[in-house]
Amino acid sequence: MNLHLKQLIDLSQIDKEIDAFEPQIEEANYKLEAALAKKQSIDSDIENLTKEIKDEEVKKKKNELHLQELSQKLEDNSKKSSEVKTEREMKSLQLEEEIAKEQVTFANEEIERLERVIALKTEQADAAKESLKELDANLASIKAEVDEKLEVINKSRQEVFVKKEKLISEMNQKGLAFYQKIRRWAKNSTVVPVEEQACMGCHMVISDKIYADVIKAEEITTCPHCGRILYMEAHEE
Repeated sequence: MNLHLKQLIDLSQIDKEIDAFEPQIEEANYKLEAALAKKQSIDSDIENLTKEIKDEEVKKKKNELHLQELSQKLEDNSKKSSEVKTEREMKSLQLEEEIAKEQVTFANEEIERLERVIALKTEQADAAKESLKELDANLASIKAEVDEKLEVINKSRQEVFVKKEKLISEMNQKGLAFYQKIRRWAKNSTVVPVEEQACMGCHMVISDKIYADVIKAEEITTCPHCGRILYMEAHEE
């Protein structure tokens, strides 16, 4: 086999190895990223619940102040009743009292409702804080586990990079530039085998002459249909 062709085949295999590290890194990082995303979600929930609790407490305070005003009004009306001189004044005072009592009832009901809402949201916030506490306790071990996996992956990747650099230093630069030009669009199918007289990159059948050139492997042969570099695997020769 032509030396330059063999080097291109080897380089193609090395590039495939390098690209294969990316999904391994993503998989290793996934557990930590999922935990961090969950932490962010819980933090957001706690922040929203805290804000909602404060808003409900403000509403409750307003109702309590209104209730105090109504109580004072009823007390004042009670004093005024002894000073009423006409029936018209009495009816007017009674109407004011009835309205005030209805407002007192509504204010008390609203305060009770708000207290239930506050209690529920406080319970939810406490549960979220407990979940966050447990998650924070596990994050350190998750990160340590991920770092250990990444260290192994990066060590292997570095070994492959060294192998690639050594191979590139020995290659014909014109042939390397040709390979890189094809790889820009063909990615990991830059150098492909021929099976049953078909290019395994585009799966098109090649002519007998080109097929014979691929078998001889004396020169670098490209697919006439897609331009990928062709070679014959040992078991096909």
